[in-house]
Amino acid sequence: MPAISKKGQNMPQSPIRKLVPYAEMAYKQGKTVYHLNIGQPDIKTPEIALDAVRVHSLDILAYTRSEGSDEYRNKIANYYSQHDIEVTKSDIIVTTGGSEALLFAFGSVMDTDDEVIIPEPFYANYNGFSTASGVNIVPVISKIEDNFALPPIEEFEKLITPKTKAILICNPGNPTGYLYSKEEIKKLADIVKKHDLFLISDEVYREFVYDGATHYSIMQEEGLAEHAIMIDSVSKRYSMCGARIGCLVSKNKEVIATALKFAQARLSPPTLAQIASEAALQTPQSYFDNVIEEYVARRNTLITELKKIEGVKVGQPKGAFYCIVELPVKNSDAFAQWLLESFDVNGETVMVAPAAGFYSTPGVGLNQIRIAYVLNQDSLKRAVSILKEALKVYKD
Repeated sequence: MPAISKKGQNMPQSPIRKLVPYAEMAYKQGKTVYHLNIGQPDIKTPEIALDAVRVHSLDILAYTRSEGSDEYRNKIANYYSQHDIEVTKSDIIVTTGGSEALLFAFGSVMDTDDEVIIPEPFYANYNGFSTASGVNIVPVISKIEDNFALPPIEEFEKLITPKTKAILICNPGNPTGYLYSKEEIKKLADIVKKHDLFLISDEVYREFVYDGATHYSIMQEEGLAEHAIMIDSVSKRYSMCGARIGCLVSKNKEVIATALKFAQARLSPPTLAQIASEAALQTPQSYFDNVIEEYVARRNTLITELKKIEGVKVGQPKGAFYCIVELPVKNSDAFAQWLLESFDVNGETVMVAPAAGFYSTPGVGLNQIRIAYVLNQDSLKRAVSILKEALKVYKD
């Protein structure tokens, strides 16, 4: 038969979704599965966004502009101005989720075999995006013992080679919940200016910042206009993962013009989802206040319960709604599959995301999992209690 491409063969499976068949089998066996594996919030989508789709007056569901509708991009720019980010609609390309924005960014600024420096662990799909783009990831490793704090910024500089084109960060971070300080952003800005690199910042969790901390965007940093590319999405902010609307933002006109070529190749972002996303921008601050309060409570409950389990280590998230957990097992892939195939407590089990897929360094993170605390507190407590019982009997 015809051969599959090497790129296709090298494309990594999602560590978040590859266990789905085992979860489906658990459901067929009548088990209840607590999903700690995926960042799908259970928070209700703002009614104003859903209503905008219900009552639209369109006669034809037509294409929009490749860069997204003028009205929506103007309103996105207004949203950013409220967060001390001054951009115009011409600095924004609406994309099919933050994922497409990242692919457009990779394609616009990197060629085959170029390098991008990324602190790890990182969002697992960065591995996939780099493979699809023919780009090599150069990791900067952070450790759970240091609560995934970045090593000295100077470590980034040591990794720069003639093939380095960009540094990519996720702020706040998935999967660690790490929040970059203003000082760290400034140091990264100095490095990319010194070495003439791009700084790409995935900021889809900007609203999810805890303990009185403040999010500082690369787009707020002066003198970085030609270097900064911001990735954003409505998915988590408004609990609208299924809308698949994101955006790429940059004041670098050449980046925008190049990304637009990729946007034109896929024609346009989805029309109804843009209508919902535009309406979502009217969501009152009280919505976010309540959501943040809920996530802080969930985080605190989860961390407290996990620390009661002997042999478990866990980082303390400062943002987003994830944490990395180190377990007393040798291989979390095997453990996660066993949980779904062979273990339950009174017909209940848990689904977690093995963390090795959130690294690019081979052999790292094998005994770690990522937990998304997107369930209510009672469900989180129950899920952790099941995890505790599982670890008592699991044999590597």
